[in-house]
Amino acid sequence: MQPVDYTTLVAICHSLNSAHLPSRLEQVYQIDRTTITLCLRSVSKKSWLTIAWHPQGARICIGNPPPRQKDTFTLSEQLRHLINGYALIGVEIVSAWERVMDFQFAQRPSESPLYHLYVEIMGKYSNVILTNAEKQIITVAKQVTAQKSTLRTVETSQTYQLPPPLTGNTPKLSESWAQWQETVNLIPGRIDKQLIKSYRGVSPTLARQLLQQAEIDPLTPNHELTISQWENLYTQWQNWLTTIENKDFFPHVTPWGYTVIKSPHAKEKINLHTLINNYYQIQLNQEKFQQLQQQLLQKIKNILTKLLIKAEKYQNKLTESDNAEIHRQQADLLMANLHQYKIGSSSIILNDFVTNKPLTINLAPHKNIIQNAQDLYKKYQKLSRAKNIVLPLLTEVQTEINYFKQIENNILQLENDQLESLDILLEIKGELIQQKYIEDAQYRQNNINEESQPRHFVSPSGYEILVGKNNRQNDLLTSRIATDYDLWFHAQEIPGSHVLLRLNAGDIPDQKDLQFTANLAGYYSRGRESEQIPVIYTKPKYVYKPKGAKPGMVIYTRETVIWAKPSDV
Repeated sequence: MQPVDYTTLVAICHSLNSAHLPSRLEQVYQIDRTTITLCLRSVSKKSWLTIAWHPQGARICIGNPPPRQKDTFTLSEQLRHLINGYALIGVEIVSAWERVMDFQFAQRPSESPLYHLYVEIMGKYSNVILTNAEKQIITVAKQVTAQKSTLRTVETSQTYQLPPPLTGNTPKLSESWAQWQETVNLIPGRIDKQLIKSYRGVSPTLARQLLQQAEIDPLTPNHELTISQWENLYTQWQNWLTTIENKDFFPHVTPWGYTVIKSPHAKEKINLHTLINNYYQIQLNQEKFQQLQQQLLQKIKNILTKLLIKAEKYQNKLTESDNAEIHRQQADLLMANLHQYKIGSSSIILNDFVTNKPLTINLAPHKNIIQNAQDLYKKYQKLSRAKNIVLPLLTEVQTEINYFKQIENNILQLENDQLESLDILLEIKGELIQQKYIEDAQYRQNNINEESQPRHFVSPSGYEILVGKNNRQNDLLTSRIATDYDLWFHAQEIPGSHVLLRLNAGDIPDQKDLQFTANLAGYYSRGRESEQIPVIYTKPKYVYKPKGAKPGMVIYTRETVIWAKPSDV
């Protein structure tokens, strides 16, 4: 994830001063443990300022309004108590080439600041610190004690001190080409690394852009650069410093992320805050998606392992119960041949009633033949009773296995490059919490901003097709959205999504529409990699949800089978 560098921070500071100051702080809301948002009301508009100290996504930008859920964080409560209603009168970078911004709050725009909110954008060391006018720390997002850092502590009641200055030379427009080239070329190494090490304020992203515009491979050793390449790079260097001095920024998307420095290939200038907000929202959502996906898949794997062991145990008991009849037949043989028994025998050979072939029956030597027969009758009765008990338990476990395989299929088929995929995962997590498979005391159903929607497709003849992304959507498609005119599709006896072909009264879909829908049902099932799989379809009125069934689990009748080709999708 691309970090906010000094150049971007200068652009943000300039933008806030130009378009959002002075303004009144109307509300403070903490979204999560690393992000707060401030509601700023100026003469012409209302904006939500996002301030984040996330280790990889620390940033400052005008962002989205916060979600509607309870805020229980201490930092936001203290900020609301101290600076809510105050005027934001200034935003400054506290020292040249340092990534620390000072948000100044006063009772009125014309008065001196009474509070300073220092925002340090420094990767995993990022922090947010509120001080009074004398720079005494009142509250802090992350307390830094002497045990955590020997260089600098950040604790309440202390006097705020700036972070230790970065090493490297200070970039200057007045610096000559010869002096600059000598500095960068002093220590042998890759040119991109030497730019970063030699000067303050040069981030990996900036070095990459400058070298790309100078048409130099970043991996090239600095001592191998030609005079022409050095001159081209110095020109780009001067352009960068001129951009900072003139505040002439050009925010735009790059193949590796974003930049605020104009480049020859830049197609479109984008609003700075929109660019930063969207970039980090997408990146952090993808990171959260990946973490939550792995967490849920591991949880499901553990549950499935236990269920499969339990199913195997029940199956073994059923197999034993199937042999119950053998015990009864052996007991009958003993009772019919009492005269052949010899006291103390450990076995007896008798002719089977049906096949008339010799059959060896093991006996307990310390018991007589009648007692041995009674033991066999007891085994028969016990195993017969066990079958009636175990069969429903096995059916229940098998249903649960199918349920988790369905959820696993839903998770595996989500794509991390879609914004709503995280919301769908959160819905799945919520379902597992409600079903008491996962414990999460901090879970709130309204963590999801908006309920996700099913996948939408259009058949060759123009009919709408809906595909469920999780069990909640599957239930909605089948029980609420479906009408008597629609057709319901599902992969036959394979975990997969519920698929609905929407039809109007009197419509008869062509074979190509049925095939197209069946292919989708096959593609969004566990049989996606198969060349052909059977898919059934029927009227929604023939699809039933058994009483007490888990979400997404149904039974159906009057189905028609069609062979789907998932690869055609």
